[in-house]
Amino acid sequence: MTTPVPPLEGESRLPALGPRGEGWLAAQIVLIGAIGLTGLGGLASARSWTPLGVVASAGGVLALCAGFAIVGLAYAGLSSNFSPFPRPVADGELVESGIYGHVRHPMYVGVLLGGLGWGLACGSVVALAFGVTLALLFDAKARREEAWLVARHPGYAAYRSRTRRFIPGLY
Repeated sequence: MTTPVPPLEGESRLPALGPRGEGWLAAQIVLIGAIGLTGLGGLASARSWTPLGVVASAGGVLALCAGFAIVGLAYAGLSSNFSPFPRPVADGELVESGIYGHVRHPMYVGVLLGGLGWGLACGSVVALAFGVTLALLFDAKARREEAWLVARHPGYAAYRSRTRRFIPGLY
């Protein structure tokens, strides 16, 4: 039995899916569209306005708003370093301040929180299921992105060791 050889630093077992990671972005767009459309279907259904349904919808609206706020903070923190693709921009700098001082991928957190919030607000179990799928995609996409970030920025390994990927203090 052979032991698998771990990838060299900067490499990943996850596929690049294009020179800049275009396939990762395409999958993300499809899932976000699916969340949006299936959520609309939930809005169109004649669900009952039970107290639990109202609370879930209100919580969903709050999560959706929080998601937009987090995306805004993440975008502002990245400035010219922003790219929708997982491969970092060629002349970009490592951002470790602001919201990036708390989590390594706040943009993904905000989009995911918004998507799950939309599913809750609309009362769509299918949209929530697509949201969970999006969370799995973001976890894999972040791992692929981090391999490129380690290769591009000498300080990324230290940043990664002190900052959680998505949830401060947890994950």
